[in-house]
Amino acid sequence: MTDTDSFREFREFREFVAARGLALSRTAFLLTGDHGQAEDLLQETLVKTAARWRRVTAAADPEAYVRKIMLNQLRTWRRPRRLTFVPTAEVPEPPARSDQSAQTELKIVLRHALVVLSPKQRIVLYLRFYEDLPEAEVAARLGCSVGTVKRHTHDALKRLRTAAPQLLEKVFS
Repeated sequence: MTDTDSFREFREFREFVAARGLALSRTAFLLTGDHGQAEDLLQETLVKTAARWRRVTAAADPEAYVRKIMLNQLRTWRRPRRLTFVPTAEVPEPPARSDQSAQTELKIVLRHALVVLSPKQRIVLYLRFYEDLPEAEVAARLGCSVGTVKRHTHDALKRLRTAAPQLLEKVFS
C-alpha cells in the first residue's frame, strides 16, 4: 500500500466519521445509557474501525459494519475503566448550545430507565426498535434463539414500563 492509498483511506474514514459520527454517538448512548460510557464505547469502536477501514469499506453497508463492531465491543466490555487524562495548555471552550430545556426531562427519564436494563436487554431493544430489525435477524446477530430475543424484549419493556411510565406518556402524546 502506498502513502497515497493510506492518505485516501484516512480521508475516507474521516469523512465517514464526520457524516455518521452523531448517529453513531446516539447509538452508543442508547446502548450504554450514559454519556461518558457512550463516548468511550464510540471511541474504542472508531479505533477498531480505523484499523479495519479497508475491510469496512469493502462491506455493502459500512455503517452497519461499524455498528456491529460497536455491539461486539459492548458485549465484551469490562468495567470499571481506568481513566487517563491528557493535560493541555488551555482549557477548551465548550461548544455553544441551543436551549434544549424542553427535552432535558425526557433525557433524564430515559437515562434512568436505561440503567435498569441489562446490557443484553439494551442491545436487543436497540436492534429491534431503533434499527427496526425483525426478531430472527436480531437472534442471528447475537447468536441466540428467537425465543431468547423475545424474552429479552419482553423483560426489558416490562422493566421500562415499571421504571419510567412517563416515557409511555411522551411516546403516545
